[in-house]
Amino acid sequence: MQPPRPGREASPTPYGTRTACRAGPSQGRAPARVGPVSRPCPDPTDPPLEPPAPGPAIREARPGRRGGCRTFGSTVATAALLTALTTALVLTVHHDGYFADPAGLSWRYAACWALFGAAVWSLRRAPARHVTALVLAGGIAVAAAGLVAAPRTSTDSFRYAWDGRVQGAGISPYDHAPADPALTALRDDWLFPPREHCDRPDLSALPDGGCTRINRPQVHTIYPPAGEAYFLIVHGLSPDGVRHEAFQAGGAVLAVATALVLLRVLRRRGDPRNVAWWAWCPAVAVEAVNNAHADVLAVLLSVVALALTVRHRAVGGAVLGLATATKLLPAVLLPGALSGVRRPRDFASTLLPAAGVLVALYLPYVLLSDSSVLGYLGGYAEEEGYQDAASGNRYALLRLVLPDSWALPAVLVGMVAISLYVIRRGDPEHPWSGALLGTGTAFLLTTPGYSWYALLLVALVALDGRWEWLAVAVAGAAAYLTSRALPGAGTVMYGAAFVAVLVGHAFRTRRAHPGPGALAAPVD
Repeated sequence: MQPPRPGREASPTPYGTRTACRAGPSQGRAPARVGPVSRPCPDPTDPPLEPPAPGPAIREARPGRRGGCRTFGSTVATAALLTALTTALVLTVHHDGYFADPAGLSWRYAACWALFGAAVWSLRRAPARHVTALVLAGGIAVAAAGLVAAPRTSTDSFRYAWDGRVQGAGISPYDHAPADPALTALRDDWLFPPREHCDRPDLSALPDGGCTRINRPQVHTIYPPAGEAYFLIVHGLSPDGVRHEAFQAGGAVLAVATALVLLRVLRRRGDPRNVAWWAWCPAVAVEAVNNAHADVLAVLLSVVALALTVRHRAVGGAVLGLATATKLLPAVLLPGALSGVRRPRDFASTLLPAAGVLVALYLPYVLLSDSSVLGYLGGYAEEEGYQDAASGNRYALLRLVLPDSWALPAVLVGMVAISLYVIRRGDPEHPWSGALLGTGTAFLLTTPGYSWYALLLVALVALDGRWEWLAVAVAGAAAYLTSRALPGAGTVMYGAAFVAVLVGHAFRTRRAHPGPGALAAPVD
């Protein structure tokens, strides 16, 4: 019998697996055994075999009423949990407690995460034919929950609106800070409220005694060129009188679009159920939609880039450059995009398009701007303690075991090591696995204090399925919100996230390589 062609299984017999037969005594040969079963060679004079009658095993394989009720019940349970999650998110977004009640807001956020976990767990039992509808319907509902109120825990979207307005007037956003009197003609009562309202905690003071919704109004913008182009597009498409709703609507559209791209990728290379890790995540409703962070556009482009890298390195590299030109954070995905690369040509086919797109997008702003297009980037790094560990809350885990002066070198060494490991040992068919490892490690080493940075990590979890890394996203939320009520909460949660990642890795390793006394799992 010839072996089957690659990619095909051996042809089965009508009622079982075809196996070699053994010769009888009259044939003068010892019994031969090939495959799992040996059987006597049939006698040509024997009557033909009749098909076996349906037995209990065949009847049990058919879906029964009880099984149908159970799968229907799983679908109903998942829908009910999604309804509860959406309701909790609406109540959380309505609660304006960032300044007045950070502890209460943290508890509400924790409840949303608990419902999110329960809903995703319930989805595992839902029948496959219901998964797409549940994931998309839930994703739309979760995104819509972020639209019910103005931005609650961040004022970044007001800077987006201002930068879009400045560009619409033909002025480079890198040339003037919002407080610059040269731009007074562009101000309105929405972004620059009357002085009688300036005692509110969410407003920033101006040198002339006024105030603005824009944070850090005396510094130039920090956002890269593709992000600035996004701000200009939203400004140009917004009807007169529309304020924060424009960027929130854009965030909702981008969040759902990301879910659709994830669904397309995972139908081919994973489990579509994992899309729920992104689509239903509370961070998406709060940070991508309600706070309208431009990170969601960078996340969408990053997912597209990693998916394209598998078969089209140059195109994937170009899209990764576009993602980095939206927010700089996707640059950390580069080692993942290079997973398993050995030839210099493959390195170049990814790196050169990425760098080319980045330079091409920066060039017009360089030519049109009188000031540096890096804006407040250096000042931000210093303000957040990335340059001097002793001046901020960065590198919190490393500083528990190392002197402050060693933290930054340790981060650099750690990231170089993990990048080389991902490039050397990564799976080129699943570059998001290495990207998740690299990005998650960067978060654990630097312990950023802004929860919306973790949107990229959430999307990578959806692609790869290692959900224990979501603990890092929860830690980011604790560092940004809960630490206002409980100092040190961010460090504690990042430590807990590190433990969760280690436990998850150990569990997956044990399942993949059971001990000698363990029973092997049956093969489907």
